[in-house]
Amino acid sequence: MDLLFELLGLFFVILGIIGSFLPVLPGPITGWIGLFLLHQSSRIDNNTNFLTITTVGLLVGLMFLGPFGIIIGPFAGAYLGERLNKTPDKQALKAAFGSLIGFLSGVFLKFSVASIFCYHFIKIYWTLWS
Repeated sequence: MDLLFELLGLFFVILGIIGSFLPVLPGPITGWIGLFLLHQSSRIDNNTNFLTITTVGLLVGLMFLGPFGIIIGPFAGAYLGERLNKTPDKQALKAAFGSLIGFLSGVFLKFSVASIFCYHFIKIYWTLWS
């Protein structure tokens, strides 16, 4: 049964990575499901703090900060998670900034691809009417 949880977890994490590039798949949620499944294996330490903080942090961030919560959430979640693991403040801030930079880079890349598609759509549509 452990192997099933681990393989399903791996599948969902890989699907989450693919979902970062394909808009039809919710990448972060799918990746989180993979981590959740992995933590169901008896061979893995069940870290409910990590799993709870990531989901609650996302919801609280969205509720109180709206779209800015999506940006601030990864930073605050990484920092809080590191501090709960008794990581020194300086290292926790590095992890938080790394999380923020990674998130913003992903958003930028997705936005770039969407913009290129939009450009081509307008170009094709324009030639249709001219």
